[in-house]
Amino acid sequence: MGQIGFPELIMIFVIALLVFGPKKLPELGKSLGKGLKEFKRATDEMKSTWHEQMKDVERSVEDVKRDVEKSVEDVKTSVNEVTSDIKPDLDFNSETYKPYEPVPPTSEPAKDKESKEVHQAQ
Repeated sequence: MGQIGFPELIMIFVIALLVFGPKKLPELGKSLGKGLKEFKRATDEMKSTWHEQMKDVERSVEDVKRDVEKSVEDVKTSVNEVTSDIKPDLDFNSETYKPYEPVPPTSEPAKDKESKEVHQAQ
């Protein structure tokens, strides 16, 4: 649909004048103006309500975020307390502690080695 120009506006006014008559036209104009004003007011009210609701949701999300961060800090503190209690009991400098050393690969696959052991036993 295109925009309504001046000639179209005059045509609408003439049709409205013929349909409603010269006495009813000012009343219709007032009613239309009041209706548009009420529509704009309701739209503005809905926008402000929407913005208030969004602010409430944002505040709630921030509260939850703060609670979660506090809980995480509490858990970290608890874990640090527990590990600090355990650390003195562990002696990693003793001679019994040996770091992991990987086993070097053998030249024979495991199956061949097992089959040779079975043959030797027989």
